[in-house]
Amino acid sequence: MRITRTSVFVDDQAKALEVYTRLLGFEVRHDIPLGEHRWLTVVSPEEPDGVEVVLEPNEHPAARAFTEALAADGIPSTSFTVDDVEAEYDRLTGLGMTFTQPPTPTGPVVTAVLDDTCGNLVQLVSAAPA
Repeated sequence: MRITRTSVFVDDQAKALEVYTRLLGFEVRHDIPLGEHRWLTVVSPEEPDGVEVVLEPNEHPAARAFTEALAADGIPSTSFTVDDVEAEYDRLTGLGMTFTQPPTPTGPVVTAVLDDTCGNLVQLVSAAPA
């Protein structure tokens, strides 16, 4: 058994595509029209055959309530590993991204939390410097 896809519920698929590709650096794996929505997945360019992130519409009331509650409580809905949280923080703030938590050492890792502008908080994590 393996994980091949995971969903991030977004309030706007077009905006999410822009954020997750142009700003966060993911690449489109699938973009298939399905009525008013799309089967839209992105992957890490470092692992193009790896786990796909489904940018899924949060149209279902339970999905919308869940993502809104997480964001209101400051809880990230997903987490991505990066080589250097400080460097990603600098790069992404330079591109206009807003962070709700700057790079913060938390034991063996450094974390930061950004607002993806699509209804989610996203945690970035890297190993703490030695």
